[in-house]
Amino acid sequence: MAKEKNAARGQYGDVVTRLQEIVEALEGGELSLEDSLDRFAEGITLVKQGEGILGDAEKRIEQLLAEDGRTAPLKVPEGNEPPAAPQAKQQPPPVVKKAPVAPAADDDVPF
Repeated sequence: MAKEKNAARGQYGDVVTRLQEIVEALEGGELSLEDSLDRFAEGITLVKQGEGILGDAEKRIEQLLAEDGRTAPLKVPEGNEPPAAPQAKQQPPPVVKKAPVAPAADDDVPF
């Protein structure tokens, strides 16, 4: 049992460490486009793996609480939510400046 706990803890720690390395590499700007895409894909896989590890841990905790007579599902206390995944910064649309148009006068003849 203790080996399982340490293995899960180690797996999750390894996932987080690798994700941090990937983020640093992507933010460094030194990777080619192809390498960046490969790292991004690896990151997505690791996020799913980490979510699976956390989901398994949550199920185990709920099972232990149920065995102890506590049946309430786990809830994250307000203000302790995990940070949202970073969103790509959206650039505002470019401002197109138009040349001012002089008002037309009915009696204004150009010749």
